[in-house]
Amino acid sequence: MTLAERLAAYLTRVDGVPTQVEGLSRIYGGASRETYRYDAIAGGKREGFILRRDPPGSLIETDRRAEFLAIRSFAGKSVAAPRAVLLETQGAELERPFFIMRRAEGGSSGSIFNARPYGNHGEAIGRQFFTFLGRIAAEPIEGLPLCEAVEQPAPGDCWRRELDYWAGVIDADEEQPQPIVRAAIRRLRRATPPPAAKISVVHGDYRSGNFLHDGGGEIVAILDWEMAHLGDPLEDLAWAFDPLWSHPQGDTVSGMVTQAEAQAIWEQASGLEVDPAALAWWRLFASVKAQAIWISSAKAWSDGGMVEPILAFSGWFTARRQDEILAAHLAGFGA
Repeated sequence: MTLAERLAAYLTRVDGVPTQVEGLSRIYGGASRETYRYDAIAGGKREGFILRRDPPGSLIETDRRAEFLAIRSFAGKSVAAPRAVLLETQGAELERPFFIMRRAEGGSSGSIFNARPYGNHGEAIGRQFFTFLGRIAAEPIEGLPLCEAVEQPAPGDCWRRELDYWAGVIDADEEQPQPIVRAAIRRLRRATPPPAAKISVVHGDYRSGNFLHDGGGEIVAILDWEMAHLGDPLEDLAWAFDPLWSHPQGDTVSGMVTQAEAQAIWEQASGLEVDPAALAWWRLFASVKAQAIWISSAKAWSDGGMVEPILAFSGWFTARRQDEILAAHLAGFGA
């Protein structure tokens, strides 16, 4: 049976309604899930969905249940989260765990290779982008579905938990000396940030390229929640600010708004005030985390277990660009 036939059999069994699956096609680009789009036809009604299935091996160890519950935590809460509809933890007819969400129609993503990825709508997109991020930070965590799947750190432990984890990834996957990121890790441990002002949901990969817009100035979906966790909301803001996500010749955050404007928008939406020293720490950390991902990309490619071209690109070009960013952060950190 084809994957489409097996998915149709699963949906028919689970929903109790004969279901056809049409137009199943792979969406390439990510490395943590296999992503497919398809139409389901049941009871005379056609609807569009996205299937996110665990791959045979994963670049980043993430929990599909946490991703599913993170999306559910923000359903209907004005942050353009997709609608997650079904989670299968055993794999069943599809052999590997997966979840399904409704498809956001009419959207496309921006590219860092374009100095003006949103045309004349960069400012409008930026205001929404950082407003949504502020709303995620502002959301009280009590009772959120995500809390069923992740631990809540103490405010003073957020930085240590994240740094220990990503430094451990580098320890495990490093195939050649990485002096710049090692220097950054030492600096981060010596100059620790203040405790988080608030424990919030952290999206984990909130950046350009991980949302869809309609071409007319509206964001239609915030995507890629697979690294969602609880922690310091400045982690997300710093990640969004990383120069890697922006065109090198641009003077805005990812072709949207200036960093000062983005921070003001985020502060208004979140109700939080940014501590400059804390943001500087999290910005240096963001590049450490990114470099850990690129180091893992290189290992996954060289080991031969994963053959997505993006892994080779990330382990080569992206990693070298990240070294430049890390060096620039180190030069100004604490100055």
